[in-house]
Amino acid sequence: MKTEVKTLDFNTDWEYSPALESTDHIHIQEPTDLFISGEFIPGVRGKYFETINPANEEKIANVAEAEKADVDLAVKAARKAYDNVWSKMKPTERGKYIFRIARLIQERAREFAVIESLDGGKPIRESRDVDVPLSAAHFFYYAGWADKLEYAFPGRDAHPVGVAGQIIPWNFPLLMAAWKLAPALATGNTVVLKPAETTPLTAMKLAEIIQECDLPPGVVNIINGGGNTGQALVEHADVDKIAFTGSTEVGKFIMKTVVGTGKKYTLELGGKAANILFDDAPVDQAVEGIVNGIFFNQGHVCCAGSRLFVQENIAENVISKLKERMETLIVGDPLDKNTDIGAINSKIQLDKIKMYVDIGQKEGGSIFQSPCSLPKMGYWHAPTLFTDVSQSHRIVQEEIFGPVLAIQTFRTVDEVIMKANNTPYGLSGGVWTDKGSKIFSLSKKIRAGVIWANTFNKFDPSAPFGGYKESGLGREGGVEGLMPYVNLV
Repeated sequence: MKTEVKTLDFNTDWEYSPALESTDHIHIQEPTDLFISGEFIPGVRGKYFETINPANEEKIANVAEAEKADVDLAVKAARKAYDNVWSKMKPTERGKYIFRIARLIQERAREFAVIESLDGGKPIRESRDVDVPLSAAHFFYYAGWADKLEYAFPGRDAHPVGVAGQIIPWNFPLLMAAWKLAPALATGNTVVLKPAETTPLTAMKLAEIIQECDLPPGVVNIINGGGNTGQALVEHADVDKIAFTGSTEVGKFIMKTVVGTGKKYTLELGGKAANILFDDAPVDQAVEGIVNGIFFNQGHVCCAGSRLFVQENIAENVISKLKERMETLIVGDPLDKNTDIGAINSKIQLDKIKMYVDIGQKEGGSIFQSPCSLPKMGYWHAPTLFTDVSQSHRIVQEEIFGPVLAIQTFRTVDEVIMKANNTPYGLSGGVWTDKGSKIFSLSKKIRAGVIWANTFNKFDPSAPFGGYKESGLGREGGVEGLMPYVNLV
């Protein structure tokens, strides 16, 4: 007997009134210089680049571009601070500094949230309620570990690695800075951090906080620039550890570069997560989880649930509900508290998303897009889903990094496990079912670093995060996040 699928009527002129977050309280340095040895200084050659608001394509600020000489200056500052101050400081004192950073992030949370949305395009609700609080939480968490390393590594003596070069992406600029900086500082390392060139501003605001809390000069240095800057940092002979979050292609280059040099490295790379929905799951709850899994931060999430597998007998109902939910999503100004889907981070990324959508249609996929009106200025893409796709489709196999969902059906547990694992990636996954035994069984068989059960995209500083296969190596977060920054004897 065919299940009747009920639909909702969205033909109404009812709409939300704008609820814009104010920008009067924020201050952005103009120009924004490099942060080296506790001071803001221009680059050696005085070069600057523009950072753009992706919601309106307007310039926000000029940002100093670090070249090889600037990278060398930052590494020397980090080495001096490591040798003379930070590695010799009592762990309890290091913990106090890290704790102070966390408190200052909390005190200036509203400013951080607005700058993050201006510079990256993500909705203010996400910056305010996820990125900023979770960033502070990571500093709080690792501040507590600073004087307890003997408990983290029982029977072993943990010594800092030295100078850490850290390269972070544009999708979670402040949060990724916190993920990288907090464990490195807690274990006694000094740092040279390079944010993504399209989203440098919250990292530079963090530099202001670091300066304000009187962290010894050179313990944290923050330099900006593109791929050449990152390459110079990776190749620098006096960097002991590389931590990278970004694309798999760049991760492979870094691995080839550092192998044989003696440098430690961790790589958190791409993903193509399987989100699996069984017929015994709470469907309405699952639909919300699916939406959060793929449309959160415009799909700019390495662990996004971009592959949805729905058990065949409920597929029609689930897809119908999902389409209805997509029709309610509000695409628009990231600073509007009503906005669900903000701006795509850059024109380059928007073009990539559009390319994959065209490929999906040419390969025979059936497309559905939220019938929303997109702003004329800025970089925007409607929430999109594809049905009638198979394992061989490129939109199923390749990371899009945008608000595009590919849906397939399955009949048996063995079938969905095979499909879920049929990918070069292995970062994350999700399982929706009423049966606890099924959750435990699948979580052991799906080759991914993080598996969520009846939820998606939930993070905690005490929980390790990382992937298998082409999704990287090493873990960040939790006690495991301390490991890459220590030598154990």
